[in-house]
Amino acid sequence: MHEITASHIQEAAGYITSLTSDQPEIGLIMGSGLGILSDYIEDATIIPYHQIPHFPISTVVGHAGELLIGKLAGRTVVLMSGRFHMYEGYGPELTAFPVRVMKALGVKHLIVTNAAGGINIEFKPGDLMVITDHINLTGRNPLVGRNDEELGDRFPDMSQAYSRRLGAIAKDEAAKLGFGLREGVYVGVLGPSYETPAEIRMMRTMGADAVGMSTVAEVIAARHSGIEVLGISCISNMASGILDQPLSHQEVIETTDKAQAQFLSLILAVIPAV
Repeated sequence: MHEITASHIQEAAGYITSLTSDQPEIGLIMGSGLGILSDYIEDATIIPYHQIPHFPISTVVGHAGELLIGKLAGRTVVLMSGRFHMYEGYGPELTAFPVRVMKALGVKHLIVTNAAGGINIEFKPGDLMVITDHINLTGRNPLVGRNDEELGDRFPDMSQAYSRRLGAIAKDEAAKLGFGLREGVYVGVLGPSYETPAEIRMMRTMGADAVGMSTVAEVIAARHSGIEVLGISCISNMASGILDQPLSHQEVIETTDKAQAQFLSLILAVIPAV
């Protein structure tokens, strides 16, 4: 385990603030194929991950690996174009490290997105789902180890990991734009292999609506830090065993590309209302 300390967080935040005077209040983490939002940030300061002290490096196709700070829909934001996953070999405390840095930069609200496999058979590829709760099946937790009370409580409450207030805003804004949002429970797994049909049947029995290989560690760290969270999944494919076809990462990218217009309009509408 790679222990994250307050000094690591401050070093990373200090480097970022040395490059920009902008103070972000909203953080955004973009999943596979959803990094297009970075093109809409005005007067952006762009910082490659490898330049930021203690930051891991994203190795996944479809993840740019840059931190951007600037104006989006009239608000100052910090955006991760690409994220870190435990299947890349990083511990949960490292995958969640950028959230700690966002908190140090002044972020109060986090919008986290992902591409997910649809477990709920009423869903279809291209749907957008507001995450109402999650099930952590990764077997990992970013809070394991010594707790720093300055960062958060030893045993943080997770009864509202995903903000009902922000979820309601997202649904209202989607309705104004003329489309509906799904709602559901996201189950996080370690990966990188896709799930077996038997595992998907198990997850459906447990009450999961979508499955992916990210998000849960970031959200746990955000709630530990007192950051309010909105989670949105793009249903990029139907999970294993639902359709008689193999799964591929290329399909994930292609579907999120098609869903980008709705996704983009939703995020740009939600940000001013947060």
